[in-house]
Amino acid sequence: MLAIMKKSSSPYKLVSREFKKQNTCIRVGDAVFGDNSMPVIAGPCAVESQTQVLCIAESVKKAGAKLFRGGAFKPRTSPYSFQGLGEKGLQYLSKVREETGLPVVTEVLDLLNFDLVEKHTDIIQIGARNMQNFSLLKRAGKAKKPILLKRGMSAKLAEWLMAAEYIMEQGNHDIILCERGIRTFATHSRNTLDLSIVPAVKKESHLPIIVDPSHATGVRDQVFPMACACAATGADGILIEVHNNPNQAQCDGAQSLYPDQFAELMGKINTIHNIVGKNNGKRKQCC
Repeated sequence: MLAIMKKSSSPYKLVSREFKKQNTCIRVGDAVFGDNSMPVIAGPCAVESQTQVLCIAESVKKAGAKLFRGGAFKPRTSPYSFQGLGEKGLQYLSKVREETGLPVVTEVLDLLNFDLVEKHTDIIQIGARNMQNFSLLKRAGKAKKPILLKRGMSAKLAEWLMAAEYIMEQGNHDIILCERGIRTFATHSRNTLDLSIVPAVKKESHLPIIVDPSHATGVRDQVFPMACACAATGADGILIEVHNNPNQAQCDGAQSLYPDQFAELMGKINTIHNIVGKNNGKRKQCC
Protein backbone atom coordinates (compact mmCIF):
# COMPACT_ATOMS: atom_id res chain seq x y z
CA MET A 1 0.00 0.00 0.00
CA LEU A 2 2.82 2.42 0.88
CA ALA A 3 4.45 1.79 -2.51
CA ILE A 4 1.24 2.68 -4.32
CA MET A 5 0.85 5.83 -2.23
CA LYS A 6 4.40 6.96 -3.00
CA LYS A 7 3.88 6.48 -6.73
CA SER A 8 0.58 8.39 -6.73
CA SER A 9 0.77 11.88 -8.22
CA SER A 10 -2.47 12.87 -6.50
CA PRO A 11 -2.40 15.00 -3.32
CA TYR A 12 -5.21 12.82 -1.97
CA LYS A 13 -3.53 9.42 -1.97
CA LEU A 14 -6.06 7.04 -0.41
CA VAL A 15 -9.27 8.37 -1.96
CA SER A 16 -7.91 8.58 -5.50
CA ARG A 17 -8.53 6.28 -8.46
CA GLU A 18 -4.78 5.83 -8.68
CA PHE A 19 -4.82 4.11 -5.32
CA LYS A 20 -7.91 2.00 -6.01
CA LYS A 21 -9.40 1.40 -9.45
CA GLN A 22 -12.60 -0.33 -8.33
CA ASN A 23 -15.54 1.54 -6.85
CA THR A 24 -15.83 1.42 -3.09
CA CYS A 25 -19.23 -0.02 -2.17
CA ILE A 26 -20.73 0.75 1.23
CA ARG A 27 -23.59 -1.39 2.48
CA VAL A 28 -25.92 -0.03 5.14
CA GLY A 29 -28.98 -2.15 5.77
CA ASP A 30 -30.57 -2.97 2.41
CA ALA A 31 -28.80 -0.08 0.66
CA VAL A 32 -25.51 -0.21 -1.20
CA PHE A 33 -23.76 2.99 -2.23
CA GLY A 34 -21.43 2.63 -5.20
CA ASP A 35 -22.74 -0.52 -6.91
CA ASN A 36 -24.70 1.29 -9.65
CA SER A 37 -27.88 1.31 -7.58
CA MET A 38 -29.31 4.59 -6.29
CA PRO A 39 -30.51 4.35 -2.67
CA VAL A 40 -32.61 7.25 -1.44
CA ILE A 41 -32.24 8.74 2.02
CA ALA A 42 -35.32 10.66 3.16
CA GLY A 43 -36.71 12.38 6.21
CA PRO A 44 -37.16 15.76 7.89
CA CYS A 45 -34.47 18.36 8.39
CA ALA A 46 -34.91 18.15 12.16
CA VAL A 47 -36.27 15.60 14.59
CA GLU A 48 -39.17 17.35 16.32
CA SER A 49 -41.02 14.54 18.12
CA GLN A 50 -41.26 10.77 18.19
CA THR A 51 -44.68 10.87 16.56
CA GLN A 52 -43.38 13.09 13.77
CA VAL A 53 -40.38 10.96 12.84
CA LEU A 54 -42.29 7.67 13.01
CA CYS A 55 -45.04 9.05 10.78
CA ILE A 56 -42.58 10.34 8.18
CA ALA A 57 -40.42 7.22 8.35
CA GLU A 58 -43.38 4.96 7.62
CA SER A 59 -44.39 7.05 4.60
CA VAL A 60 -40.93 7.30 3.05
CA LYS A 61 -40.28 3.60 3.58
CA LYS A 62 -43.55 2.77 1.84
CA ALA A 63 -42.45 4.96 -1.09
CA GLY A 64 -39.13 3.15 -1.39
CA ALA A 65 -36.59 5.06 0.72
CA LYS A 66 -33.79 2.84 2.06
CA LEU A 67 -32.60 5.07 4.90
CA PHE A 68 -34.08 7.71 7.19
CA ARG A 69 -32.47 11.06 7.91
CA GLY A 70 -33.19 13.54 10.67
CA GLY A 71 -31.16 16.09 12.60
CA ALA A 72 -30.91 15.75 16.38
CA PHE A 73 -28.25 18.47 16.60
CA LYS A 74 -28.81 21.35 14.18
CA PRO A 75 -26.18 23.91 13.12
CA ARG A 76 -28.17 27.09 12.52
CA THR A 77 -27.08 30.47 11.20
CA SER A 78 -29.15 32.24 13.84
CA PRO A 79 -28.60 31.46 17.54
CA TYR A 80 -32.34 31.97 18.03
CA SER A 81 -33.36 29.22 15.60
CA PHE A 82 -34.30 25.70 16.65
CA GLN A 83 -31.10 23.86 17.54
CA GLY A 84 -32.53 20.34 17.69
CA LEU A 85 -33.60 18.01 20.51
CA GLY A 86 -30.12 16.66 21.16
CA GLU A 87 -29.94 13.29 22.90
CA LYS A 88 -33.73 12.97 22.99
CA GLY A 89 -33.75 13.34 19.22
CA LEU A 90 -31.18 10.57 18.90
CA GLN A 91 -33.39 8.32 20.99
CA TYR A 92 -36.29 9.03 18.65
CA LEU A 93 -34.10 8.07 15.69
CA SER A 94 -33.24 4.80 17.40
CA LYS A 95 -36.98 4.24 17.78
CA VAL A 96 -37.41 4.77 14.04
CA ARG A 97 -34.85 2.04 13.36
CA GLU A 98 -36.54 -0.27 15.83
CA GLU A 99 -40.04 0.29 14.47
CA THR A 100 -39.39 0.49 10.71
CA GLY A 101 -36.08 -1.27 10.16
CA LEU A 102 -34.69 1.76 8.33
CA PRO A 103 -31.06 2.64 9.11
CA VAL A 104 -30.73 6.25 10.26
CA VAL A 105 -28.48 9.13 9.24
CA THR A 106 -27.83 12.13 11.47
CA GLU A 107 -25.25 14.89 11.79
CA VAL A 108 -22.49 15.25 14.36
CA LEU A 109 -21.45 18.81 15.15
CA ASP A 110 -18.51 18.46 17.51
CA LEU A 111 -16.17 16.14 19.35
CA LEU A 112 -18.14 16.51 22.57
CA ASN A 113 -21.15 14.58 21.24
CA PHE A 114 -19.41 12.29 18.75
CA ASP A 115 -19.58 9.14 20.88
CA LEU A 116 -23.26 9.74 21.60
CA VAL A 117 -24.14 10.26 17.92
CA GLU A 118 -22.10 7.22 16.87
CA LYS A 119 -24.04 5.09 19.35
CA HIS A 120 -27.45 5.98 17.91
CA THR A 121 -26.86 6.32 14.16
CA ASP A 122 -25.94 4.05 11.24
CA ILE A 123 -24.30 6.75 9.10
CA ILE A 124 -22.60 9.75 10.68
CA GLN A 125 -23.02 12.97 8.71
CA ILE A 126 -20.43 15.73 8.72
CA GLY A 127 -22.09 18.84 7.37
CA ALA A 128 -20.88 21.51 4.99
CA ARG A 129 -19.85 23.87 7.80
CA ASN A 130 -17.59 21.19 9.27
CA MET A 131 -16.02 19.88 6.07
CA GLN A 132 -12.65 21.32 7.12
CA ASN A 133 -13.03 20.79 10.85
CA PHE A 134 -9.88 18.68 10.93
CA SER A 135 -10.21 17.50 14.52
CA LEU A 136 -13.72 16.24 13.73
CA LEU A 137 -12.50 14.58 10.52
CA LYS A 138 -9.76 12.75 12.41
CA ARG A 139 -12.27 11.51 14.98
CA ALA A 140 -14.54 10.36 12.14
CA GLY A 141 -11.59 8.37 10.84
CA LYS A 142 -11.65 6.33 14.04
CA ALA A 143 -15.42 5.74 13.94
CA LYS A 144 -16.88 2.29 13.30
CA LYS A 145 -19.72 3.70 11.19
CA PRO A 146 -19.76 5.05 7.61
CA ILE A 147 -19.27 8.80 7.23
CA LEU A 148 -21.42 10.98 4.97
CA LEU A 149 -19.19 13.95 4.13
CA LYS A 150 -20.96 16.97 2.69
CA ARG A 151 -19.16 19.38 0.41
CA GLY A 152 -18.37 22.78 1.92
CA MET A 153 -20.29 25.77 0.60
CA SER A 154 -17.22 27.12 -1.24
CA ALA A 155 -15.08 24.01 -1.46
CA LYS A 156 -13.23 23.00 -4.59
CA LEU A 157 -13.10 19.34 -5.60
CA ALA A 158 -9.53 18.91 -4.36
CA GLU A 159 -10.37 20.45 -0.97
CA TRP A 160 -13.36 18.15 -0.57
CA LEU A 161 -11.36 15.05 -1.43
CA MET A 162 -8.57 16.13 0.91
CA ALA A 163 -11.16 16.33 3.70
CA ALA A 164 -12.11 12.73 2.90
CA GLU A 165 -8.41 11.88 2.96
CA TYR A 166 -8.23 13.05 6.58
CA ILE A 167 -10.91 10.51 7.49
CA MET A 168 -9.46 7.64 5.47
CA GLU A 169 -5.92 8.24 6.69
CA GLN A 170 -7.15 7.53 10.21
CA GLY A 171 -8.50 4.12 9.18
CA ASN A 172 -12.16 4.60 8.21
CA HIS A 173 -12.55 3.82 4.49
CA ASP A 174 -16.36 3.91 4.47
CA ILE A 175 -16.96 7.44 3.21
CA ILE A 176 -19.92 8.67 1.17
CA LEU A 177 -19.46 12.08 -0.45
CA CYS A 178 -22.50 14.36 -0.70
CA GLU A 179 -22.90 17.34 -3.04
CA ARG A 180 -25.30 19.83 -1.42
CA GLY A 181 -24.88 22.97 -3.51
CA ILE A 182 -22.29 25.74 -3.46
CA ARG A 183 -22.65 29.43 -2.75
CA THR A 184 -22.81 31.64 -5.86
CA PHE A 185 -24.36 34.97 -6.82
CA ALA A 186 -27.69 33.28 -7.60
CA THR A 187 -30.73 34.44 -5.63
CA HIS A 188 -33.42 32.22 -7.16
CA SER A 189 -32.25 29.32 -4.97
CA ARG A 190 -30.45 28.98 -1.66
CA ASN A 191 -27.34 27.55 -3.28
CA THR A 192 -26.34 26.38 -6.75
CA LEU A 193 -26.46 22.61 -7.25
CA ASP A 194 -23.20 21.62 -8.95
CA LEU A 195 -24.07 18.38 -10.74
CA SER A 196 -20.88 18.56 -12.79
CA ILE A 197 -19.08 17.47 -9.63
CA VAL A 198 -20.61 13.97 -9.88
CA PRO A 199 -18.67 12.78 -12.97
CA ALA A 200 -15.63 14.71 -11.75
CA VAL A 201 -15.65 12.81 -8.44
CA LYS A 202 -16.15 9.49 -10.23
CA LYS A 203 -13.10 10.20 -12.37
CA GLU A 204 -10.88 11.27 -9.49
CA SER A 205 -12.05 8.99 -6.68
CA HIS A 206 -13.35 5.50 -5.97
CA LEU A 207 -15.70 6.80 -3.26
CA PRO A 208 -19.47 6.88 -3.85
CA ILE A 209 -21.11 10.28 -4.29
CA ILE A 210 -24.73 11.18 -3.52
CA VAL A 211 -26.60 14.45 -4.07
CA ASP A 212 -28.83 16.56 -1.79
CA PRO A 213 -31.10 18.72 -3.97
CA SER A 214 -33.15 19.84 -0.96
CA HIS A 215 -30.39 21.86 0.72
CA ALA A 216 -28.99 22.88 -2.65
CA THR A 217 -32.15 24.60 -3.83
CA GLY A 218 -33.99 25.44 -0.61
CA VAL A 219 -37.21 25.62 -2.63
CA ARG A 220 -39.76 22.80 -2.76
CA ASP A 221 -40.71 23.42 -6.41
CA GLN A 222 -37.06 23.06 -7.46
CA VAL A 223 -36.37 19.85 -5.53
CA PHE A 224 -38.43 17.62 -7.84
CA PRO A 225 -36.75 18.56 -11.17
CA MET A 226 -33.29 18.73 -9.63
CA ALA A 227 -33.71 15.30 -8.04
CA CYS A 228 -34.55 13.96 -11.50
CA ALA A 229 -31.39 15.61 -12.81
CA CYS A 230 -29.42 13.94 -10.01
CA ALA A 231 -30.69 10.55 -11.15
CA ALA A 232 -29.62 11.34 -14.72
CA THR A 233 -26.02 12.09 -13.66
CA GLY A 234 -25.52 8.57 -12.35
CA ALA A 235 -25.25 9.65 -8.70
CA ASP A 236 -24.83 6.81 -6.19
CA GLY A 237 -27.77 8.03 -4.13
CA ILE A 238 -30.06 10.97 -3.39
CA LEU A 239 -30.95 12.68 -0.11
CA ILE A 240 -34.42 14.25 0.03
CA GLU A 241 -36.11 16.18 2.83
CA VAL A 242 -39.68 15.09 3.55
CA HIS A 243 -42.07 16.43 6.19
CA ASN A 244 -45.67 15.50 6.95
CA ASN A 245 -46.51 19.15 7.72
CA PRO A 246 -43.87 21.41 6.12
CA ASN A 247 -45.69 24.63 7.02
CA GLN A 248 -45.23 23.79 10.70
CA ALA A 249 -41.67 22.47 10.42
CA GLN A 250 -39.14 23.77 12.92
CA CYS A 251 -36.61 24.27 10.14
CA ASP A 252 -36.36 24.11 6.34
CA GLY A 253 -40.04 23.48 5.75
CA ALA A 254 -39.89 25.47 2.51
CA GLN A 255 -37.66 22.83 0.88
CA SER A 256 -39.38 19.74 2.31
CA LEU A 257 -41.60 17.61 0.10
CA TYR A 258 -44.98 16.34 1.26
CA PRO A 259 -45.11 12.52 1.54
CA ASP A 260 -47.31 12.21 -1.57
CA GLN A 261 -44.87 14.37 -3.55
CA PHE A 262 -42.01 12.17 -2.40
CA ALA A 263 -43.85 9.03 -3.49
CA GLU A 264 -44.39 10.55 -6.95
CA LEU A 265 -40.75 11.61 -7.14
CA MET A 266 -39.54 8.11 -6.31
CA GLY A 267 -41.32 6.74 -9.36
CA LYS A 268 -39.75 9.39 -11.61
CA ILE A 269 -36.16 9.07 -10.40
CA ASN A 270 -36.21 5.27 -10.45
CA THR A 271 -37.39 5.34 -14.07
CA ILE A 272 -34.64 7.79 -15.01
CA HIS A 273 -32.01 5.80 -13.15
CA ASN A 274 -33.00 2.59 -14.90
CA ILE A 275 -32.76 4.23 -18.32
CA VAL A 276 -29.42 5.89 -17.62
CA GLY A 277 -28.01 2.69 -16.13
CA LYS A 278 -28.85 0.70 -19.24
CA ASN A 279 -27.36 3.31 -21.55
CA ASN A 280 -24.17 3.65 -19.55
CA GLY A 281 -23.62 -0.08 -19.24
CA LYS A 282 -21.63 -1.57 -16.40
CA ARG A 283 -19.52 0.71 -14.24
CA LYS A 284 -16.21 -0.21 -12.67
CA GLN A 285 -16.54 -3.23 -10.42
CA CYS A 286 -17.03 -2.71 -6.71
CA CYS A 287 -14.45 -3.74 -4.17
